[in-house]
Amino acid sequence: MAEAARPEREPPAEEPIAPLPRITLQAFCETPEVAGTMQTVAADRRMDKAQARIQMGGPAAAVEAFRGAPTPNVIVLETTSEPTALVAHLEALAESCDSGTKVVVIGHVNDVQLYRDLIRRGVSDYLIAPLGVRDVLRTLSELYANPATQLLGRSIAVVGAKGGVGASTVAHNIAWAMGRDLDASTAIVDLDIAFGTAGLDFNQDPPQGIAEAVFAPDRLDANMLDRLLSRCSENLTLLAAPAMLDRTIDLDEGALDLLLELLRASVPTIVLDVPHVWSAWTKRTLIAADEVVIVAAPELASLRNAKNLSDLLRAARPNDVPPRLVLNQVGLARRPEIDAGEFAKALGSEVLASIPFDAQLFGTAANNGQMIAEVQPGGKVAESFVQIATTLTGRGEARRGKRSLFEPLVARLKRRKA
Repeated sequence: MAEAARPEREPPAEEPIAPLPRITLQAFCETPEVAGTMQTVAADRRMDKAQARIQMGGPAAAVEAFRGAPTPNVIVLETTSEPTALVAHLEALAESCDSGTKVVVIGHVNDVQLYRDLIRRGVSDYLIAPLGVRDVLRTLSELYANPATQLLGRSIAVVGAKGGVGASTVAHNIAWAMGRDLDASTAIVDLDIAFGTAGLDFNQDPPQGIAEAVFAPDRLDANMLDRLLSRCSENLTLLAAPAMLDRTIDLDEGALDLLLELLRASVPTIVLDVPHVWSAWTKRTLIAADEVVIVAAPELASLRNAKNLSDLLRAARPNDVPPRLVLNQVGLARRPEIDAGEFAKALGSEVLASIPFDAQLFGTAANNGQMIAEVQPGGKVAESFVQIATTLTGRGEARRGKRSLFEPLVARLKRRKA
């Protein structure tokens, strides 16, 4: 296996950017740098539904292009000219613009007065070059954001590098830690419709679940989704899998799109338990997630598969946080293991956590329908899940961490009583 680059430090969690709806966009650039940025924007996963065309010529080319043609939903104009020339082009463009067309201007001058003048003339936003891909994506996304809705939920997809590495157990315990230790309202979604174990792990047996949402998309709305979610704790809800074999699971690529859209509009944090199958819908789910966690065992097949997954996701999600890596079942008796450092070197990213193998602990939790923190509160494994949850949510301190501020005082009082 070819040597990979030095592992890079994991960046903090970033605010999610909503995917754009089915719109048309044309950008008219004047410099190769901005044109390159716009090409990267057009290829981003959040632009999947949008149709984008990038060309050179700036505002003058836009005026000519739409003199006798309908305008797209969004026009992006880069200008290097003086403000008076830009305003003249905008006035000419306004004569051809269809109702509802939004205009974003990219300039090279940091001028507050120009910004105010453009906004008064109906320009949606003014960006200053050089600019990042995420800056443009966020601006375009906000053009269609509904101010009446709450903040968009972040989706975290957890997938195993191979079967049997405990990815579902990791996903369930991460979600539990988010809800209990971080006070984050969280939904755990079991996408393994035929063989999912989330219902067992949380000791839940809801009469309805994800099958109703997936197989009856015409009836799915926010009210139905609310009925399908079962409550596991104050901050944790579950969309369980039926684990029934009465039908085969041959889903279309976009079968989960509506479900995930509704979840993101109603729950701040969504943990997706993605089964170890490779299909169009699982690939789409991983690429569309705000965060991806790859769970692997410290052995060769996991290393190969994790490397393939990581490479694919990095290429498909160049403007997102790289996939996180969690090593599970570390320290299995008599099994030769690949060191965490070698794993990190091969994938080019740090190991987020190494979870030790403890057959008694994990077996007891699974058989009792409990989480690790319920079986062994404050243990090393439970703390590992809190650490993972903290990194993925970007929350600096867990609720329990805040309580620990009082521990020195409690200790002193106990010593005095003694």
